[in-house]
Amino acid sequence: MAIVKEAYAKINLSLDVIGKLENGYHEVCMIMQTIGLRDELSFDVIEVKEGEERIIFDSDITADNKDNLIYKAAALLLPKVDSSKGVLISLTKNIPMAAGMAGGSTDAAATLHGINELFNLQLTDDELCELGVKIGADVPYCIKGGTMLAEGIGEKLSPLRTIGSIDLVIAKPEAGVSTKYVYEHLDALPNPTHPDVKGMKEIIEKGEGNIAEKIASKLGNILECVTIPACPEVQKIKDILDTNGSLGSLMSGSGPTVFGVFPDKTSAEKAAKALRETEGCPAKDIFVTTTV
Repeated sequence: MAIVKEAYAKINLSLDVIGKLENGYHEVCMIMQTIGLRDELSFDVIEVKEGEERIIFDSDITADNKDNLIYKAAALLLPKVDSSKGVLISLTKNIPMAAGMAGGSTDAAATLHGINELFNLQLTDDELCELGVKIGADVPYCIKGGTMLAEGIGEKLSPLRTIGSIDLVIAKPEAGVSTKYVYEHLDALPNPTHPDVKGMKEIIEKGEGNIAEKIASKLGNILECVTIPACPEVQKIKDILDTNGSLGSLMSGSGPTVFGVFPDKTSAEKAAKALRETEGCPAKDIFVTTTV
């Protein structure tokens, strides 16, 4: 029987870059949050003969692509499985690609969970995280999910108090900017503005008052100062959401996706409608969802 796993997207409520490490990675301090937008993956056992491929896809998105994070995640676990067995993987993709929402990393995390369960490998989440970080810094977070402080290169995770369900609009422009470009240009800036990650953490841990309003007041992403000049649609989306009732808006990750925080679902849906109907709409993909 096939195992089905949902792979949830993430946003960054606050994202700061502390410095650059000797290995080329950047040291970060950020608060990650799972949202309702998600992909779906299914995993089924197949019988294989010696020399046959043990990882098979029935999805065009991942076919014949061994650089795909789903493939890499499966390849990490299959050596622990009897060599006469492989896995058939199906993917239903809803999270936009190259969006700053960990779409590839969350699919990899779901793959580790799915194959672990499919073959009863009995690996703990911590053990899966140790494997997952080998293929992506966001994978350990996606394995655990929720509201987390992430440090190091993103692999040092500290759970935070849950923030409950907050209504969001998610909007991604068609144009994008590569993560490599964003970090290289950030390194060249003399004095970028750093967000108040500590203040955001304190708000979340206290959990007092209108949490949506308080979180919106502390949103910050140091990478906006690079991505917005390179992709002006990011600022256009933020302006439209803010004009149409958002409590605050922010770019997620290195972009180009923007999210707006709203007081309720009705206001979120109105803002999404206004964005869609804007002449020359700067967003290609628009979703109404919540934090999870």
